Amino acid sequence: MDKYEGSCLCGAVTFEVQGRFDSFYLCHCQHCQKDSGSAHAANLFSQSAQLVWHSGADAVTSFTLPGTRHHKSFCKHCGSAVPNTQIAGLLVVPAGSLDTDLDISPTAHIFSSSRAQWDNPNIETPVFDRLPR
Repeated sequence: MDKYEGSCLCGAVTFEVQGRFDSFYLCHCQHCQKDSGSAHAANLFSQSAQLVWHSGADAVTSFTLPGTRHHKSFCKHCGSAVPNTQIAGLLVVPAGSLDTDLDISPTAHIFSSSRAQWDNPNIETPVFDRLPR
């Protein structure tokens, strides 16, 4: 069985995902841009995997944007996105919350028509291993 360990930024919330992911989407919708503070969200989805909280389950809080299906769970101490179960038992796991390396590549970019204009993969941008001086 596949197992993935994860945590929030401050370490108060730790968890394990047991099972396989069905898909891995990079979502460029405007809700995910605002939610992530970046060009897109990176979320893994599974209908069959199980989520086990190891610590900090009481530190997890959630928000649903009124009038939408946009839902997010996060650590109430540091604000890091953590997994949540949505409609019909769909497990949604923010890829950045995992501490275990993934053996799956993104399935697709979704809502690409909403892609931030500055997020252009065709423009050559310098790459650094760390913050440049």
